[in-house]
Amino acid sequence: MKTKYHLFDVYGIELEYMLVNNNNFKVAPQVDELLTLKAGKLVSDIENGSIGWSNELVAHVIELKTNGPAKSTDDLADKFHANIMEIAALLHPLDLKLLGSASHPLMNPNTDTQLWKHSYSKVYALYNTIFNCKGHGWSNVQSTHINLPFYDDKEFEQLHAAIRILLPLLPGLCASSPILEGQITGFKDTRLEFYKTNQKEIPELTGVVIPERTFSKLDYYATVFEPIKRAIQPYDKDKILDQHFLNSRGAIARFDRNAIEIRLMDIQECPKADIAICALVIEVLKALVNKNFCSLKEQKLWVKEDLFDILNDAIRHAENSKIENLAYLHLFGINKSSTINDVWKHLYNAVKQKLHKSHHKAIELILKEGTLATRLLKAIGNDTSETHIISVYRDMQKCLKTNTLFQP
Repeated sequence: MKTKYHLFDVYGIELEYMLVNNNNFKVAPQVDELLTLKAGKLVSDIENGSIGWSNELVAHVIELKTNGPAKSTDDLADKFHANIMEIAALLHPLDLKLLGSASHPLMNPNTDTQLWKHSYSKVYALYNTIFNCKGHGWSNVQSTHINLPFYDDKEFEQLHAAIRILLPLLPGLCASSPILEGQITGFKDTRLEFYKTNQKEIPELTGVVIPERTFSKLDYYATVFEPIKRAIQPYDKDKILDQHFLNSRGAIARFDRNAIEIRLMDIQECPKADIAICALVIEVLKALVNKNFCSLKEQKLWVKEDLFDILNDAIRHAENSKIENLAYLHLFGINKSSTINDVWKHLYNAVKQKLHKSHHKAIELILKEGTLATRLLKAIGNDTSETHIISVYRDMQKCLKTNTLFQP
């Protein structure tokens, strides 16, 4: 975001999808072929009107994103869906399809991972040397990112404070990764379970996922970026890694484009679900910034460890996670211990009038039927045979085509 925008003036949304073979359902490291088919030559970024396409770290994941800042989320589900349909047509002759949800349920990362080997590959190769990017936490993760602008330190303070206290609730809306390598993992949001320790070799990069209590640019540089720079030095002799790129907290400050990027959201089964969730999150953040629930001072008091405790339980139980911390619930005007699902129902009711009507149905289905992880587990039942898992995920895959939510 080169132009500086004020809070909630514009939005940037990124959605990641994996390519899978239609015949055997394995991940297909052929994003380079897809981009070549679209552009006529191999490029890593394509501007397709209001949506951009680009490669990711691994060769089977493509990212679709708003091409520059979007003024509204109201029509984004349709715009993303149109691009998904175009990609589907390009993939058809290759016998490949896109698949939503945050993790492939059968992928073996040790044998199935191929890193992107074209542009920017130097950076990816260095990452691989340090962290071994063949683990699930690197090669089997698809997420949704929201980028929100801030104009100056004052706006950064307000936005960062609000985002920090909302992060622990996100798995209760977005969890979609309950199965890895054919096993029910016991975590509704297995992607985030890996996220916590993905960069354990250099713990300064992720911290405890919840960002520190930093509310100015100067403070952020001293508290977050300087330790990252020092920690990466021994590994990055040629100085090719950028601190903005390295910072892996659940929300990261991008002072290079005056935005904060929220990264804790598992991608859903279709853009209708993702954009509805993004719209709800944005409206709740607006309400927090406007002090509708609590003061800025109250928001800023929360230390990362206390917020992480709530997040950590949500990673396992998603919407069924029970929050007993009454001081936290008071931030949202709730006075008794509640499940995260109850909290989201409360927040949805508080901002529903501000949400475009096109988002209501999707949010209400998630609040009633559960996160995508819950719905997938319900469809799987006790049959974790490869055949059954594939059949359930193929059903979910159809949701991308129809842009409708998955119902078991």
